Amino acid sequence: MYNNQNGSGSQNQSGNQQGAMVPEAKQALNNMKYEIANELGINLKQGYNGDLPSRQAGYIGGYMVKRLIEQAERQMAGK
Repeated sequence: MYNNQNGSGSQNQSGNQQGAMVPEAKQALNNMKYEIANELGINLKQGYNGDLPSRQAGYIGGYMVKRLIEQAERQMAGK
């Protein structure tokens, strides 16, 4: 069992934490996922996307990370 700052949370078998560290951010991250998929021309449907090729899912996740890093850098620079 993984304990985050508020004493809750869980890990999967590989040790990765499930879910967002800040629960309030979950909807914003979900919106970002659909926005990026749309920009990349990837048809992402609401709910289950298990039929999505891992390459396309990786593109979406990679661009999400890139955008989050850019946002953090702008915040740290005071912009």
